[in-house]
Amino acid sequence: MQATHVTAAATTTPPPASSVPAASGAPAAAPQRALLELTKIVKTFHTDDLETRALSNVELAIAKGEFISISGPSGSGKSTLLAILGLLDVPSGGEYRIAGEDTAKLDSVRRAALRNRSIGFIFQAFNLIGDLTVEENVELPLTYRGMPAAERKRRVASALDGVRMAHRARHLPAQLSGGQQQRVAVARAVAGDPLILLADEPTGNLDSKNGDAVMELLEQMHAKGATICMVTHNDDYARKATRVVHLFDGRVVEDRRG
Repeated sequence: MQATHVTAAATTTPPPASSVPAASGAPAAAPQRALLELTKIVKTFHTDDLETRALSNVELAIAKGEFISISGPSGSGKSTLLAILGLLDVPSGGEYRIAGEDTAKLDSVRRAALRNRSIGFIFQAFNLIGDLTVEENVELPLTYRGMPAAERKRRVASALDGVRMAHRARHLPAQLSGGQQQRVAVARAVAGDPLILLADEPTGNLDSKNGDAVMELLEQMHAKGATICMVTHNDDYARKATRVVHLFDGRVVEDRRG
């Protein structure tokens, strides 16, 4: 029998986890259930006789209206965590609830429906469909919901207006700059009025000017009440979030509010 080896992304001792001090001088507010709750989440990948643990006992609760940045070195588990949050992958162990619903009890059809209804994605590579116009790209996820055409058109127009791309509605992605394509991707993510926006390195393919513009857009959306969870390697952008979660070797080693 071949021996199974467990590997981790790095062996350096992680910094100690920091605690978030409780507020004082005011009555405690009644606890509000988080929109997203991760409890003792584990994710393990298997290849031949090698076992790689990407996440280890991750505990994370995201409340309505928070703007969370997830940071950490390469291989720390950031993308794996975001994939689980977005129902694009399933944990090997632990519990994940969205608005109180245990996602482990959902079949593939119900998972897809919950993902479409509750989660808006903003990807580093934009992921726009090249032969669809800007407005068709934004409308596509709403079509999968079976939403009436008039309601789809209203939401698309509102979303594009919100990211200042209404004047490009009939253009194809190839006719847009990188910054404009990411604005369209943001419009697509928010058109369905999701519970949370998940942004995976949303500025990673942009120059500093366009990156700053996209971050400003996310900050504006958060100010209007949007709940956002963003993965980024950029420390300056991470500090724009109201809460920073730092991963190391698949574990949460810091969770602070700024």
